[in-house]
Amino acid sequence: MIRIIKKRVEVSALGQHICMSAHKARRVIDQIRGRSYEETLMILELMPYRACYPILKLVYSAAANGIHNLGFNEGSLFIIKAEVNEGPTAKRLKPRARGRSYPIKKPTCHITIVLKDISLDEYEYRDYLDLECSKNTRLINKKKKLINKKKNKTMTCHDTYRNGGLWDKK
Repeated sequence: MIRIIKKRVEVSALGQHICMSAHKARRVIDQIRGRSYEETLMILELMPYRACYPILKLVYSAAANGIHNLGFNEGSLFIIKAEVNEGPTAKRLKPRARGRSYPIKKPTCHITIVLKDISLDEYEYRDYLDLECSKNTRLINKKKKLINKKKNKTMTCHDTYRNGGLWDKK
């Protein structure tokens, strides 16, 4: 009996309490999600946003985890999950004129990067993509069936001219 043992093919890195708005970090994260590791590094190095540097550090860290701990190959790493969650907001008071103070909110965020080595699990990755495509087509087919059911209903048409017109009621 041959037993197939699935290797762990995902590595992750988590950065918490990064001093930046989650909205600004999502703008960068949306550009790199689903891309290869090498392409991601090029994109992050060339983008002009302040959020790129902490995200670049996290991508490096996740790749280093995979290469050092599990022996992954850099060329076959892909970002399969990249998410940004809001962290706690630091509240400060800024002194203003005439003894007043204004509240200052300094938002933080938590960033998670998950890399996957597709060379170890290439067939399963293809099956995953096929499964996602089939789910999407199933959803599209369900929507088409619902639309067709709505179209097939018999509609009663009220003829306004035969019933005396629109303006016969007072």
